[in-house]
Formats: sequence, structure tokens, C-alpha cells
Amino acid sequence: MHRFFIPPDWLEEDKVTIVGSLVHQMRNVLRLGPGDHIVVLDDSGWEREVEIARVGKEHVSGQVVDKRPASGEPRTQITLYQGVLKGRRFEFALQKGTELGIVEFVPLISDRCVIANLDDVDKKRERWQRIILEAAEQSRRGRLPRLRPATLFRLACENARREGLSLIPWEEAHDMEGVASLRSVLQEAGQPPLSVSIFVGPEGGFTPDEVALARQYGVTPITLGPRILRAETAGLVAAAAILYELGDLE
Repeated sequence: MHRFFIPPDWLEEDKVTIVGSLVHQMRNVLRLGPGDHIVVLDDSGWEREVEIARVGKEHVSGQVVDKRPASGEPRTQITLYQGVLKGRRFEFALQKGTELGIVEFVPLISDRCVIANLDDVDKKRERWQRIILEAAEQSRRGRLPRLRPATLFRLACENARREGLSLIPWEEAHDMEGVASLRSVLQEAGQPPLSVSIFVGPEGGFTPDEVALARQYGVTPITLGPRILRAETAGLVAAAAILYELGDLE
């Protein structure tokens, strides 16, 4: 069944009325009609199965036939602080991160970012929100991942200090003494953390000064192994490994 995120006010008890651009998609692209079933989500963690009753030019109406908890949300809440990337690489990280189960994305401005202006980054926000929405519908998410405003590195470190376990994968950490692997950090945490923040740099990575600053705020440098991962890949690998290690991919 096709899945659609809708505003909560489109739901009224056991009835749903869909308007706007979704009507065109359902009527003219997907060719849905009376008797077809869809799933609607209001970003509450619940999903409702709806039998379509009428498809008009300006609205689609239907009856809720089942309501159940959405099964696509992980127990572990992962926030990805992703350094802003060139071209569509950042969009790739948003799309695949949503599919994996990341619950929050923060565009991060650090020293080596090619795009370093907060206003320039926020101009892309509408497109990024659309990418997250489409990926969430495709991957059976029950909630839309949050896209926070672009943030400077120091402020991001301050915020992450209040959010639970915070990690910064760093390509130079593999050759340093005393830097732990992702698995060992998770195992040493004892009780599985409910929230994990991951810091990933832009194409040039983080500078040593930035890593040192992050440590001052309690962000732990880790290694992801001997191979060098691309900036749009590292956060996804770390997120997948965390979800696996904590039992969220079972």
C-alpha cells in the first residue's frame, strides 16, 4: 500500500480528507480510486489504513479501517550532525539516513566546509525536507526525521553535550593511541544509550583543532577502521553499526 504523511487536521475521527498536491499524485500518477487502500501517517507514531471512498479533482476522501503503531521507528534515537557537502552528496546522506532510521539531521558548518554561510545553507531547506518526506514514506517510517537549522561547529558541540552519547568519527584516529572503536565505546557505555549524536565532517574532514574542541565538550573521537570513508558515507556506516550493535536491526 502507498504511504503518505499528512497534516493531523486532515483526520477527523475515522475519516480522512486529502487536498493539495497529493490529490494530483493519487489521482493522475498512481491512478488510485474508490476501494483502494492507502496508509496515512500524521507524524504521531501511528499509521492508519484508509479505504478510499471518493477521488475528486480537488480532494480525496476515505474511511479509516485500521489504526496501528508504526513499526519503522528505532528505539535508539540517532542525531546526525553532518558537515555540509557539495552538490547532491548532502541530499544522499539525508535520504539514506532517513531509510536507516536516523531521527534528526543537523547541517553542520565547520572549518573545511565549501559552503560556510548559514543563510546559503538554509535556502536548501525546503528541498531537503521534501527528500526526507519521500524517503520516510518509502521506508515505512512512522515519524518524519527532524531537520534542524544549520549550526556552527562550536554551538553543535554545546548542544550535543546535553543529548546523551556523542561521537566524532575521525579518519586520523585509527593511527592514534587511546582512541577507541565504535563497538568498544558502545560496550563500555554499559546500559544501551537511548540517544546517540554522530559528528561527520565535510569532504576535507575535521581539523585537529575541531576534534580537540569537541573533546572539551565531551564528544568522543572514535575510529571506524582502517579504510577512509567518504563524507556522505561515514555517518551512514556509523548509524547502521550503532543500530545493529544495539539490536535495532533485528
